Amino acid sequence: MTTPAEDKSLVMAVPSAVSKDRLVTRLRRSLQRNPSLFFMPAMLIAALAITVAIHPQFSDFDLQSLAMGALPLAFAAAAQSVVVISGGIDLSIGSVIAVANVLAASTMEKASFAQSLLLAVAVLIVGAAIGTLNGLIVVLSGIPDVVATLTTGFIWGGVALLILEKPGGGAPQDFLNLGVGTLFTPWLPNALVLLAAAVGVIWIPLRRSKLGLQLYAVGSDRVAAFRSGVNIDRTRFAAYIFSGLFSAVGGLSLTMTTGIGAPLAGVYYTLSGLAAVVVGGVSLAGGRGGIFGPVMAAFVLTLIPTDLIFLNIDPNFGQVIQGTLIVTIVMLGGFADMVRNRK
Repeated sequence: MTTPAEDKSLVMAVPSAVSKDRLVTRLRRSLQRNPSLFFMPAMLIAALAITVAIHPQFSDFDLQSLAMGALPLAFAAAAQSVVVISGGIDLSIGSVIAVANVLAASTMEKASFAQSLLLAVAVLIVGAAIGTLNGLIVVLSGIPDVVATLTTGFIWGGVALLILEKPGGGAPQDFLNLGVGTLFTPWLPNALVLLAAAVGVIWIPLRRSKLGLQLYAVGSDRVAAFRSGVNIDRTRFAAYIFSGLFSAVGGLSLTMTTGIGAPLAGVYYTLSGLAAVVVGGVSLAGGRGGIFGPVMAAFVLTLIPTDLIFLNIDPNFGQVIQGTLIVTIVMLGGFADMVRNRK
C-alpha cells in the first residue's frame, strides 16, 4: 500500500509524463512536416565546424563579417520563401532589393539618424508597393509567375539604374551601425539581431494568422483551398506584398552592411535567394517549408566561398557547389515523395 504522500506524487507525475509525450509527439510531427527544422541547423553547425577547422583563427570579427555578408541574402531567401510556399515564384526579388538599396543610399547620404529612420520606413513602403504591383500583374494578367516576375525584374532593375547610375551614395554612421558591429557582446553581431527582429515581426505573426494558413493551403492544393472557401487570387496577391516588404528590408540591410548603393547588386540575390529556398527545405511545388530553413541556408551558402578563399581555391567554384547542392536536394526530395506515395 502507498502512503497519501506517495499517491499525491504519482498523481502529479502522470500529467508531467503526458505533457512530455505530447511535446515529443508535436516535435516529431513538426519534423515530419518540415525536416529542415533539424536538417538546416545541423548543416549550419557542420559548415561552421568546417570553417573553424580550415581557419582556426576564426574570431568574433569573422562571425560579424559572416553575418553582414549573409544578411541581405537571408532576407532575399525569406522574400522568395513566402511566394514559393504559396505555389508561385518571384524572379524580381534581386531587382527590388537593388531599388531599395539605391533609394536608401541616395536619400540618406546627407540625412541625420532620425531622418534616415523615417526614410527607411518610406523605403519599406516602396518595397511593399512594388510587391503590390507584382502581385497585381501576376494575378490579373494570368501570365505564369516566372514570366511575369522575370519581366518586372527587368523593369525594377532599370528603375534602380535610373535612381543611381553607378555605385555611390551613403548613410549616416549611426544608421550603418544598426547592421554593423555588435551591441551586447562581440559574438552577437547586430546583423543577427536585426535579422531575428525582422523575421520575428513579419513572419511569425503571418505564419500564425489565417492568411498564413491560406498561403500553405493554396500552395498545397489550389482546388482544395478554393473548395474550402479560400480566396486564391487574394492569397497569392498578399504573398507578393510580403515578398516586396522582405526584399525592401534586404535592400536596407545591404545599405547598412556596404555603406553605399549598388544598382547592379540585385542579380546575385535573385538566384542565390532561390538556391537558399531549395537548400532550406521549401518545396518548389508549394505548401511545405518555412522561412527559418532558407535563412539558415543563406549563411551556409555565404560560408562556401569563404571556405574556398581560406583553402586558396577560386571562390567562383562556389557556384558549382551551390548548383550541386540544389540538384542533390531536389533529387532527394523527389525520391522521398516517391517512397511516400508508394506507402
